Amino acid sequence: MGSIPDPGDISGELNPPSFDDFQRQTSLMTSCTLLWKELSDHFTSLEQNLQKKSEALKNKFQTLDHHTKESLGVLKKREVTIDGSVEIALGKVEESREAALIALLKGAQDGEVDDSEGLLLKLKSFCLKMDSKEFWRFITARKKELDVLRAQTPEALAECVDPAKFVLEAISEVFPVDKRVEKSERSNDLGWACVLVLESLIPVVVDPVLGKSRLLVTPSVKERAKDIAETWKASLDQRGGIENVKTPDVHTFLQHLVTFGIVKEEDVDLYRKLVVGSAWRKQMPKLAVSLGLGDKMADMIEELVNRGQQVDAVHFTYEVGLVNKFPPVPLLKAFLRDSKKAATSILEDPNNSGRAVNLAGRKEQSALRAVIKCIEEYKLEAEFPPENLKKRLEQLEKSKTDKKRPAAVPANKRTRASNGGPMPPAKAGRLTNAYVSSFPAAPTFIRSPSHTQYPAAVPAYPYDRPAAPAMYGSRSPPANPYAYSPEAAPPLAGSYPGAPINYPAYGGYGNGMAPAYQQAYY
Repeated sequence: MGSIPDPGDISGELNPPSFDDFQRQTSLMTSCTLLWKELSDHFTSLEQNLQKKSEALKNKFQTLDHHTKESLGVLKKREVTIDGSVEIALGKVEESREAALIALLKGAQDGEVDDSEGLLLKLKSFCLKMDSKEFWRFITARKKELDVLRAQTPEALAECVDPAKFVLEAISEVFPVDKRVEKSERSNDLGWACVLVLESLIPVVVDPVLGKSRLLVTPSVKERAKDIAETWKASLDQRGGIENVKTPDVHTFLQHLVTFGIVKEEDVDLYRKLVVGSAWRKQMPKLAVSLGLGDKMADMIEELVNRGQQVDAVHFTYEVGLVNKFPPVPLLKAFLRDSKKAATSILEDPNNSGRAVNLAGRKEQSALRAVIKCIEEYKLEAEFPPENLKKRLEQLEKSKTDKKRPAAVPANKRTRASNGGPMPPAKAGRLTNAYVSSFPAAPTFIRSPSHTQYPAAVPAYPYDRPAAPAMYGSRSPPANPYAYSPEAAPPLAGSYPGAPINYPAYGGYGNGMAPAYQQAYY
């Protein structure tokens, strides 16, 4: 008989787990753990993003509330200042009435204006009568009295009923389009007068209480100013593009924008190109800041340096406070080195063989004057002593003066009455009927060293570091060619003199040679 199995024995019914099952379960647990970690990270990231967005929205709400409070405060202040502005205007009525009577009495006498007081009264008479055409003629005829006009024009414009409208009508003859029928080369450029009048208008239209944040310009006049600006921009193609537009026109346009507060953010690139193209104007750094180009100034300075306009770049760096990023002394030394290279290239140009010496000398003189003026303006004497530069400039001017000095005419030469030609000396004592000359005997002449055939050479000057001396002759260089000597150096063939005429301070360039600086606009 077979044995009966024990019901309590389960060893025969259950198989022990295999290693594969254990491995599958381990893998499943690992997958679940990774999935849980991934989900946990995802939800953590979502939570952080939501928190950041919540904080950003909170900051925006706070900023909006702050701006709203500021705007409400400004509106309230403006509402309050209206009464103050009206009282100020009423207080000027009596003064304007008395000034008008005096101006009319003075205006009846059409004599010459011979002093600053008479000039101011004449300007006030035009402004009180709102006679913009006569005002414009009076201004443009007195360019030589520019300093007096700059000081008195704002006071005269304050007498106008509508100064902003008066100024637009005054300059409308030449801006935005020149409408003159008769033009002369001498009086063609009236941009200086436009800039003068537009600058003089700023203190007149500024709110006496709020300042520059509110301009006292009527909406109709402001719209007219915007139309004028658009007309000028549309005429750029007719003027040959931004590259060919005249600097006085550019200066007038930019000053027009700043004066009437009509700068457009979408035109910033246009403003930048115009400013860089006319960077040699002394007002351009301030205009650039007023046009909203402050954040682009570093790139503009680098562009000026790359174009060889290092002196202009120095003016821009001081205007926006980037002196540490763009040290001025290395820029000025680089400019002098470039000017020296430009002078050398002029001398080596076969097309300028007849006037190369004069052109090279003028180029070097212009660069020296610009750098010396920049050093004195920004007090850089400790870092860049200008004594050597001044000596070099004096030597260039002296060389040019010596070259232009006329040669001495011997005393034994007599002038023919007929054609001015020299006559031979009298031959007294040769014949019995010899003619005895009434002229004294001719002395023996010894040519002065200062009247040698070639002018004295001017030694080179140090700008930054010693370099090969730029000698244009075949002589060997001296032992120390970069040191100035108070004595005149021996004559060198090919050494060029400098021009004695006064050249402007600095100007536009970009042709690979050092620029001949032009004087500030006015």
